[in-house]
Amino acid sequence: MTLLPTVLLMRTRLLEMDISITPIAPLHNKALATIIRAALEEFSANKPGTVYFDDSTDHLYELFSSTPQSFYIVALEGDTVLGGAGIFPTEGLGATTCELVKMYLTPSARGTGLGKKLIATCLAEAKKIGFTHVYLETMPELKKAVSVYEKFGFTYLQAPMGNTGHNGCDIWMLKEI
Repeated sequence: MTLLPTVLLMRTRLLEMDISITPIAPLHNKALATIIRAALEEFSANKPGTVYFDDSTDHLYELFSSTPQSFYIVALEGDTVLGGAGIFPTEGLGATTCELVKMYLTPSARGTGLGKKLIATCLAEAKKIGFTHVYLETMPELKKAVSVYEKFGFTYLQAPMGNTGHNGCDIWMLKEI
């Protein structure tokens, strides 16, 4: 009974926002790096072995534009970056599995349904590319995100897959698309 008003509130808030979702551009790099690192600091998840310390976090446009079968989308309200998410063909996952990566939002964008929209868009686009499974890594500190992944049908794995380079993550999940 209490779930329904929350769901309606999130839908209403997203509809009230003038949001555009666009492919990443070079001008988004700095804002996205700030959003990612600030979110990890906020949840005390800014630990070694996470994207917090990845040099690529400062150069997302370059990473995604130079990697075939990858993409990164950015949510904007006007010219303000609210966050983003991407799909990446991480080494060692195999030809039919990609990774949902760098899914972060500003505090003001959380709870609006925007994260769900970004995930749904990533899953649909990954399927169009030809992927059949989407893998992700996260941390217990990001429990609200974990809950959203569960609602999307991601299931828990006992061990990591592929070579993500993020040994600081200890939750691994997989979804068939």
